[in-house]
Amino acid sequence: MALLLVVSLTGCGGGNGGGGGGGLAPVNLGTPGDLGAAAGYAILAKTGVSTVPTSTVTGNVGLSPAARGGLTGWSLITIPADTSFTSAQVVAPFKLYAADNAAPTPANLTAAVLNMQAAYVDAAGRTATSAATTNVGAGTLTGLTLTPGVYEWGTAVTIPTDLTFSGSAGDVWILKVAGTLEMAAAKSVILSGGAQAKNIFWQVAGAVTIGANTHFEGIILGNTSITFGNLSSINGRLLAQTAVTLDATTVTQP
Repeated sequence: MALLLVVSLTGCGGGNGGGGGGGLAPVNLGTPGDLGAAAGYAILAKTGVSTVPTSTVTGNVGLSPAARGGLTGWSLITIPADTSFTSAQVVAPFKLYAADNAAPTPANLTAAVLNMQAAYVDAAGRTATSAATTNVGAGTLTGLTLTPGVYEWGTAVTIPTDLTFSGSAGDVWILKVAGTLEMAAAKSVILSGGAQAKNIFWQVAGAVTIGANTHFEGIILGNTSITFGNLSSINGRLLAQTAVTLDATTVTQP
C-alpha cells in the first residue's frame, strides 16, 4: 500500500513542541502512522479551533493561516517568547500554536498544514482494495467489522452502531468518503487484534460530525469541518481544512 509523496518544506513541525528542522517532509500513508510535519499535532485546522465548554487534549493544537483569535474557549496563556500558548485544557508539555505567534511557529505551522493537505490528497488518490471494500453497506455501516484495506464510498457515510476494526498492529485502513461522515450518539469505534488508531485514516470530503458520548478512533483528514459532540472522545488526530469544534471532548493523540 505504500505511496511516497515528498513535499519540499522548511521549518517542519513535529514532536511535543510543534517545532523541528527543515528539509524534506514525507507523507506516506502506506507507512503506518506517517503524516510528515502534521504528525506534530493532535488538532490542526486552518480557520478555527473552538471548545465550549472545556475539553481535554493530549497533544499539540495548531491553527494556520488563522491567528490566535481563532482559538476560542481555551483560556490561553502566552509563553514569554510568544511562540506558543499553554492552557489548562491542553495536557503538559503540549501547547497551542497560531499563525501570529513569533518565529519559528508560523513556518512550522505552514509546513504542517501543507503536509495535512498532502495526506488528504494521498488518501483521496488511493484505489479501493476490491469490490468488497467499495460502497460497503451503501454508506450505512451497521454492526460491521472492517479488515485492513482501502475502502471507498461515493456517498455520505453514517455509522448508527458500534464499528470494529480488526487487524494487526502494522495493518493500515484508508476510508475514502465522498460526502459527509456522521456517527450516532453513545456509540464506539472498537479496535481488535492489535489494530492501532494511528493506522486508520478517514479521508472525508464533507463535514464530519461525531455524536455526544461517542468514542472514535483514527486520523480524520477532513476537507471541511470536524465537530465532536458533548462528552465525546477520540484516540487519533483531528486534521481539518476549515475548523474543529469540540464540546467537552477528550482528544488523545495516538
